[in-house]
Amino acid sequence: MKTFFGIMMFIVIGLLTAVGFGFSWQLGNGPLVNDDEQIGLNQQTIIRFSFVVAENTPKGLAAQKFAQLVKAKTNDTIKVELFPNGTLYNETDEVGALQTGSIQMIAPSFSNISEVVPEWMAMDLPFVFQNDEDVAKAFQGKIGNILLRKLEPKGIVGLGFWANGFQQMTSNRGVLAHPEDFRDLKFRILPSKIIESQFRHLNAKTVPIPFNQVYRSMESGQVDGGENTISNIYSKKLYQVQKYLTISNHAYLGYGVLVNKVFWEKLSADQQKTINEAMQEATVWANQNAIEINRKQWNELQRIGQMNVHLLTNEERDEWQQVLEPVYEEAQSYLSKELMDAVNELRQEY
Repeated sequence: MKTFFGIMMFIVIGLLTAVGFGFSWQLGNGPLVNDDEQIGLNQQTIIRFSFVVAENTPKGLAAQKFAQLVKAKTNDTIKVELFPNGTLYNETDEVGALQTGSIQMIAPSFSNISEVVPEWMAMDLPFVFQNDEDVAKAFQGKIGNILLRKLEPKGIVGLGFWANGFQQMTSNRGVLAHPEDFRDLKFRILPSKIIESQFRHLNAKTVPIPFNQVYRSMESGQVDGGENTISNIYSKKLYQVQKYLTISNHAYLGYGVLVNKVFWEKLSADQQKTINEAMQEATVWANQNAIEINRKQWNELQRIGQMNVHLLTNEERDEWQQVLEPVYEEAQSYLSKELMDAVNELRQEY
């Protein structure tokens, strides 16, 4: 009897062990948990997108919109990872990092792109755009086509143009109403020969400083002033370290959205098509949103009331334009005839 009972217990234990192994095998070979790390390794294509401004700026919000659209359109098989505030690369090294493939996507200012492709300095010319409609014509027309075409020999593919807004002048040394008000002042600038030329004709000195160091350079007195959009003045709280603001709309700040060419060409045709669709939708949204953000933050700056604001009159604007006209002559040394013709064609419309 004991022998029979022992045999039965042995059989039961064996069956339970087999069942246990069976369940553990199923658990070990069932569906994997869908966390980002596993998807990134096995299923997702990751696009690391680095930019130097905050997430609440026109560029930062545009990047978020683009990432959301890509996720939705690809059913999360392509993930855009965002790195704002220069956490990966700053203005001076982001284009180089893109070219080497250390990052897949960036959206630098036109001026920073011009360090690699000089023709992009065309977008820095003073008073080339009268309004947002002129900017849209440049983005979507001959100027935009020429600029995007110039990128590919440098290992870069251009996906689009994102707006920020018209630039304004700020200073700690007094109101900037007339060209002579700039004499001997030191201004922070983006790296661009055309911007250098602009301030040189205003008899001012210049220092190229990365965006994430602008506040400190103004606070310490390293520079007396700068040019920036309303959204950048507001988001970086430059109103705390600059007393005078001139609404001049003398130049335009925007960004080229760029992707590493080697990475781009490894994507399938369907992936490229979907990313382009997401970019087009994000760009329409972003460029309208940039106008709205600058409007809202202009109202907020006025409410805060920490800056002495001067609105450039038509007569003062004419003075500025006359002094800065030679910048166009100098630009012919940097820009192709094809591009200068496109710029002059735009200017002749007003």
